[in-house]
Amino acid sequence: MKKSLWLICLTLFIVIAGCGGKTEPAKTAEPSGEAAQQEAPKELTKVKVVLDWTPNTNHTGLYVARDKGFFKENGLNVEIVQPGEGGADMMVAAGNAEFGVSYQENITLGRTQNVPIVSLAAVIQHNTSGFASPVDKNIKTPKDFEGKTYGGWGSPNEEAMLQSLMETEKADVKKVNNVSIGSADYFTATKSNIDFAWIYYAWTGVEAELRKEPMNMIYLKDYSSKLDYYTPVLATSEKMIAEKPDLVRAFVKGAAEGYTFAIQHPDEAADILIKAEPDLNADLVRASQKWLSPRYQDDAAAWGVQKRDVWVNYADWMTEHKLLTGTFEPDKAFTNDFLPKQ
Repeated sequence: MKKSLWLICLTLFIVIAGCGGKTEPAKTAEPSGEAAQQEAPKELTKVKVVLDWTPNTNHTGLYVARDKGFFKENGLNVEIVQPGEGGADMMVAAGNAEFGVSYQENITLGRTQNVPIVSLAAVIQHNTSGFASPVDKNIKTPKDFEGKTYGGWGSPNEEAMLQSLMETEKADVKKVNNVSIGSADYFTATKSNIDFAWIYYAWTGVEAELRKEPMNMIYLKDYSSKLDYYTPVLATSEKMIAEKPDLVRAFVKGAAEGYTFAIQHPDEAADILIKAEPDLNADLVRASQKWLSPRYQDDAAAWGVQKRDVWVNYADWMTEHKLLTGTFEPDKAFTNDFLPKQ
């Protein structure tokens, strides 16, 4: 789902351092005192949440919270917007959006480059990404990557991921032909000269099922606990947390209600996303939502909860593979403080 966005963010992290006429109603007697206070509508606070990529079932809870009125009940008028060229992280860090959909890997890197963004909630509790290939490629384990062609988007993170998995089976990453596929998707790429690619099963994997194009899937988390990181997450800036904590709490509460609804009512939640984004493949949305809804919370005590060990472990992995320099402070990178109390 994120393709070249990772590489764009990687570069930009380093650079950033530093309606018609109004008709007046007829005048009537107006209530006063306590009655006036009770009848006066509560003014909603306008905020933006920027997506990480094109709309998909990672985002269903946000659409549900908006269209079912959960954000409104928490005093918010939330606009869901697509990312600009710099991506969600840059928009949030620069104050161009109050909230965004990000990834643990982006925030980990950003924190070491003085990008003041903070993860507020894990959208999905466990990493659902991995390396996928058509079954006729016969790639069943990382050892089988040897002699094959990997199609990616040119991020240093990709080769490190390949190496990390292949090392568990004493395989040689130098025997993988690593090429860029640009904006081509998994299906297009693997029908040409590509043997395998990195995907999120909840979308591309489910689409393969619908297309009846069976694939072998090698999940990252199955080969290293350090790779079971949070992707995606909801994020905001340090400034928002410091200056408008009540607004942050209201947003997270509304989002939590949206994702909880999607967990409990996947069919209705899918219909909400389809209605909001009619260009999406409706069959894919419904199938993906059915697959993903139980995985939002999974084995966590509540939706959105993040564990410190997950942040530390992934930062250690990045450091081990020379993807991270500088000091990473996990307690500044995430917080559970704004999640609804259980």
